[in-house]
Amino acid sequence: QVQLVESGGGLVQDGGSLRLSCVVSGRTLSNYIMGWFRQAPGKERESVAAIAWSGGSTIHLDSVKGRFTVSADYMQRTVYLQMNNLKPEDTALYYCAARFLSAGSYEYWGQGIQVTVSS
Repeated sequence: QVQLVESGGGLVQDGGSLRLSCVVSGRTLSNYIMGWFRQAPGKERESVAAIAWSGGSTIHLDSVKGRFTVSADYMQRTVYLQMNNLKPEDTALYYCAARFLSAGSYEYWGQGIQVTVSS
């Protein structure tokens, strides 16, 4: 089993920054992909960014490129999402998730953490 616990959310003004953290406990994650997702009220959940524990390859949603950066500290078993130049449209519930490399979908999810950007 894998447990994911997010932290670092909150209320920030337009143009501000936040860093989300996701602490991972449970099995070894060397063959896992870690993802950050978000869901705004009335909208579908979307993938924001992802990173491979092994090799550190990353991918980011087009609308957050240049503003958000996903990273991981393997020794601390923590995945980060640094969010700069936040906009009101970034307001959402953000989730950390994990899936095995060959899995078709994410198997493990955190409880979610709220990010609110005021204009």
